[in-house]
Amino acid sequence: MDELSLDERIRAGYAGLSRGQRALSDFILKNYERAAFMTAEALASAVGVSESTVVRFACRLGYDGYPRLHRELQELVRSKLTTVQRIEMSAALSDPGDILESVLKADVSNIRRTLDGVDRRAFNAAVDAILSAGHLYVLGLRSSAILSQYLCHYLNFLLPDVVEVTASRDIFEQLLRVTDRDVLIAVSFPRYSSRTAEAARYVARKGGRVIAVTDSRAAPVARQAGYCLTASSNMASFVDSLTAPLSLANALIVAVSARRKPQTEAAFAELESLWSRYAVYTDGAEGKL
Repeated sequence: MDELSLDERIRAGYAGLSRGQRALSDFILKNYERAAFMTAEALASAVGVSESTVVRFACRLGYDGYPRLHRELQELVRSKLTTVQRIEMSAALSDPGDILESVLKADVSNIRRTLDGVDRRAFNAAVDAILSAGHLYVLGLRSSAILSQYLCHYLNFLLPDVVEVTASRDIFEQLLRVTDRDVLIAVSFPRYSSRTAEAARYVARKGGRVIAVTDSRAAPVARQAGYCLTASSNMASFVDSLTAPLSLANALIVAVSARRKPQTEAAFAELESLWSRYAVYTDGAEGKL
């Protein structure tokens, strides 16, 4: 049940619902973009049922109350709305005079939710899988490509066989030689790329291990994964917040480096020598009096 999305839960349990609960189901499935921003009281009023019926409906679907169902509903909205719909929604919800504060506060909230919700055992198991991988493949498409590139940039300093899977070539050709010794980190945040989920499915079929880095255990890529690491990326806008996902990526990188401390120190000592020799970085002293 935990792996089902809200709409799947509703459809799976529809036959066993009361009349009022079915009315709520019908309203949510037809008007999810409106329901996502309704309180329990407002939803009850719109459907013509009591607020207690809304609460019982949430519990009947397996949630511990309406707030949890409400969060799932917002995740559903983020995965289904088109970019145009999201722009319209954000225009209606945002205060133009206070966008800076609202965006930064949303990022802080996302990090807090991620810290509270991330599965520590899954995180540690994912680090074990990364360290034991024959080849480590990393894939993220569309806006998620930013995160996969970041992971690859640092993991390439720490591990010998890191392969960045990119959209510039056919994805399945790049994954052709995956074996059961290999690991794929599949990064996927709304709107979810169907190609990433297909790639994760392909790797799993070949016996490879899949680490999903996503926003929900109900995300398409999570269903193919042996390890699921979730980070909150909620924002009422056409732009999703990648602040918490980036923090999660940082945590993976630091955990891998800590487990390979001698190799990491040796690699960066050599890199510092190379960077200095070829003036890769500047100390900002040029032109100073």
